[in-house]
Order: sequence, then C-alpha cells, then structure tokens
Amino acid sequence: MDCTGLCEVLTQGGTDPGLAQFLSILIGVVLVVSVPLVTVIFLIWIERKIAARIQDRIGPNRVGPFGLVQTFADLIKLLIKEDITPASADRLLYNAAPILSLAAVALIWAVVPFTPYHFGVDLEIGALYFVAVASLGTLAIMTAGWASNNKYALLGAFRVVALLVSYEIPLVFALLVPVMLAGSMSMFDIVNAQAGMWFVFMAPLAMLLFFISSQAETGRAPFDLIEAESELVAGFNIEYSGMKFGMFFAAEFLHVFTNGVLITVLFLGGWYFPGWQMPLIAFMWLGLKAFIPYFISLWIRNTVPRLRIDQVMRFNWFFLVPLSIVNVLVLAFLVMILKEIGWVPVDETGAMALADATFIELLPMTIVLFISNVLICLPIINRLRRTGSDDRVADEQRAQHAIAHAAGD
Repeated sequence: MDCTGLCEVLTQGGTDPGLAQFLSILIGVVLVVSVPLVTVIFLIWIERKIAARIQDRIGPNRVGPFGLVQTFADLIKLLIKEDITPASADRLLYNAAPILSLAAVALIWAVVPFTPYHFGVDLEIGALYFVAVASLGTLAIMTAGWASNNKYALLGAFRVVALLVSYEIPLVFALLVPVMLAGSMSMFDIVNAQAGMWFVFMAPLAMLLFFISSQAETGRAPFDLIEAESELVAGFNIEYSGMKFGMFFAAEFLHVFTNGVLITVLFLGGWYFPGWQMPLIAFMWLGLKAFIPYFISLWIRNTVPRLRIDQVMRFNWFFLVPLSIVNVLVLAFLVMILKEIGWVPVDETGAMALADATFIELLPMTIVLFISNVLICLPIINRLRRTGSDDRVADEQRAQHAIAHAAGD
C-alpha cells in the first residue's frame, strides 16, 4: 500500500513505515466514524426545531442558547438510566442489536467522498457496499424484535420484513441509474461523472424513486409502520431502555441525513458546484446540498399521516417496483441509442466518459433523458388522478348508501 499523506509525514519524521501506515489508517477511521457520530447530536436539535416550526411550537429553547445543549442533557439522561435486560431475552442478540443498528449507518460513511481529497475508501463496488451495509440495519431491527421475547416487539420485527425488505427493490433499481450513467459502482467515480451535468437533470425520476424508497428504509412517516404506537405500543424497541434505546434513536436520526448525503452524491453532483473546489468549500457544498433532501424528509414526516400496511405494500409492489423497472429499461435503451448516434461522450474504448465532458457536450443527452422521464410520468400521473377520482366517487356512494340505510331503519 502506498504511503501518502499523514503516513508520509510520519515516515519522514522517523517513524517506522509499518507503524506510520497503521497510525494513518487508524486516525482516518476514527475521523470518518466521528463525523456521523458528532453530526447526529446536532441533527436531533435541528429536527426538533424544524418539527416545532411546522407544528407551530417553539421547540428546545431552555438548555443553553437556543436550546443547543438540550441534546447533550438528553444524552446524559440516557447514559445514567438503568440498563434493563428482560430475563427471558436472548442476552447476546439483545445487546448486539443496538450496536449493529448504529454501526450499519456509520459504516455507510466509509465510502462517502466528502471532498476530492477526503474520503474513507474508494471502493470499486461502493454502490454495492452501500446496499449490503444498509441491509444490516434491517437485520438489527429484526434481531432486536426476536431477541426481546416480546410479542409486540416481534410484530414490529415482522413488519420490517414486509416493509423495509420490500422497499429495497425499487431503491436498488433507482441506484442502478447513476451506476449505469457513470459506468462504475465507485461513489468517487459517480461524483466525478457529474462534473459537467448532475444526474438529477438526466434522471429526476430515479432520484424521486430513491428518495421515496430511502424514506421507507428509515421507517419514517408515512412509512413508520414498524413503530406504530397505536397497535404495537412502541415497535421493535419496546424492551430497550437507557443508552441501548438511545443507539436505536441515534441510528434513525443519522440514517435520515445519510440518505440526504447519498442522494447528493448519486444525483446532485456531490461536492461539485460553481466556484473553487477547495476542500473546505467542497465539504460545505456537500453539506448544504444534502440538507435539501434532509429537510424535505422532515417536512413530510411532520405533515403526512401514517399509511395503512396494505396501502404501503400496494404502493410499493404495484407502483414503485414496476415504475423503477420501466425507468431503468427505458434509460438503458435510450443511452444505447444516443451512443450509436454520437450524442454520448465516449473514450477510446467506446465506454461512456461523462467525467471529461463539458456542459455543452452533455446537453443533448440530458434533454433526451429528461424528456423521457417526463413522458414516463405523464400516464402515471393521469392514472393516479383517475384512481383518486374513482376512490372519491366510491366513498361518496358508500356514504350515501349508509345514509339511506340509516334513514330506512
């Protein structure tokens, strides 16, 4: 392995090369893990403040200036609370589930390119790594529900199988779009391929599918069926207390912002923005763009009511899954046609080379792909409008029938 950066500095200072390599890797891992863990502390405050404004409340405002220290007070409270393990629980799995839940989200950040110069690791299968690691969160919730030996927690875990696993299908199909356009599964290559044009302009439908599926993956409203208090008391984590509950809590908050970062990396150009690409400025652009889908997610959570389980599953299997498949097939077909007529930048080997193309060179391809997305959406919107109209008519007929029946009695 090449000795660069901090490793090179330590070696030049007289440190053993092997030790210098180990220290540089260790410090890098600590920094990558620390970023999400520190970020989640402030995300909790931001989410509570945004929810308060949407619901016409004040939110945290007592502990510290603007309530900024409230999250630290809550953290201390969770740390000093009694740690209870049910007598009939599977102790090993019960205690491992919260750690696995938080680790599943933190590990995703290992492949996130923060700037052109700062990233955990540039895996050639970064997109596949993200899907695999994100699935660990589902496994953690299932483990928690099973190991708690509580029927309500187990019902919450069963809903994970029905909800989270199902919504991974359209999420993966949406993820195939930026992978196909970039010609690589490396997150770093996907960002570089958007230097001339962000993928959101080429495939806005894929970004929308990814956003909806990731919203369901986090178990947030209107897909928060795994924590439906009305029928499950509190969901899969009913038996957890203290910091174990806090780890599930932190994983959920962090997962929402992580989805915003992933949407930025996959569809919004990552750190790219007009202006200098200095490390600090690039990191700032990544954070600001990630806040947009993050804010929309919070907005939806605090305004949209929870859907029924049958509505959620029907929406996925009869709408999202077919739409995501059609979107991938149409985009692949159009890219192949555009490549044949010379509207797609290619390299010497004939492969797509979007990273080296300019905005003008990518404009024809972008217009064609964008129009195709609009044409796909038009019949879908019309179908949804007709379905909504038919449902309203059916509801009115049922109401009239009920009134007539009551009058007859």
